[in-house]
Amino acid sequence: MIVPLVTGTAVAFWLLAPIIVLAAIGMVMARKPVHSALGLATVMVGLAVQYAAQQAPFLFAVQIIVYTGAALMLFLFVLMLVGVDSTDSLVETLRGQRLAAGLAAFGLGALLVGVMGNAIVEGQVVGYTPEVEGNNVQQIAYAVFGRWIFIFETTAALLITAALAAMVLAHRERIGGRLTQRRRALLRMRKYAEDGTHPGSGATPGVYARHNAVDTPALLPDGSAAESSVSTSLAARGDVVDAHRLAAATKWALDEIDGEEPVGDERQVLGTGPTARGEVDTAPRAEVGAGDERSEATAEEDAK
Repeated sequence: MIVPLVTGTAVAFWLLAPIIVLAAIGMVMARKPVHSALGLATVMVGLAVQYAAQQAPFLFAVQIIVYTGAALMLFLFVLMLVGVDSTDSLVETLRGQRLAAGLAAFGLGALLVGVMGNAIVEGQVVGYTPEVEGNNVQQIAYAVFGRWIFIFETTAALLITAALAAMVLAHRERIGGRLTQRRRALLRMRKYAEDGTHPGSGATPGVYARHNAVDTPALLPDGSAAESSVSTSLAARGDVVDAHRLAAATKWALDEIDGEEPVGDERQVLGTGPTARGEVDTAPRAEVGAGDERSEATAEEDAK
């Protein structure tokens, strides 16, 4: 029985090929551009390792330096400028560009398949003989650092300028200094020493109140409403439940504990006053708003 010889090249191929394919699919299917960039980097690094396994050190170095180190950096620059939270627009800037791009991709794929098929079936190796002076590495080095040195250096300077421009444009100026936990504590203690503001966290909406909604302010021990417990935006729009009725409810509860008879708003808030029994209330009452009307309706239902 003859056991087939498995080389390191074959092992590297069967290990890296599935990873490269999965990374390529993830690059295309990922919804976030950062994930697509990570998939692209995985594909490029995997190809570089494949080149190294095929004993092609020049292609390995070019794949790492040029593609992974330069082309991928351009994608990252775009992400820095556009932002990772930006959404893609589904509206075509140029009408018919998707159809044209699809046809161009199909034509390019057909051309590559035809050329590769012709080379595999009927092609012959031309010019690859030991007698040929020099090799591909020397020719590329001469073209890059000899004949086209000016264009190469100009492109390198352009990439560096693009990197600096992306950093400058993506930088955001802070309106104020960064507030650390230590600085927040110092500011709270300073405010407490100056005007007596409590340094601890304030009450949340609905504390000691009859409802825990965000528009219901918390009640202090004396029955008054804590204005800091509700959002200032709700207060500006007038969506906060009337604090007078909340305070009256607390006052009514305290009077019940002390054995006193509640009067006025205190009885009407919970539906225990004369209006709940069909009588006329002669006690003075404050003007109520939309939130008070809802409180009265709820109180009447509770009384029934």
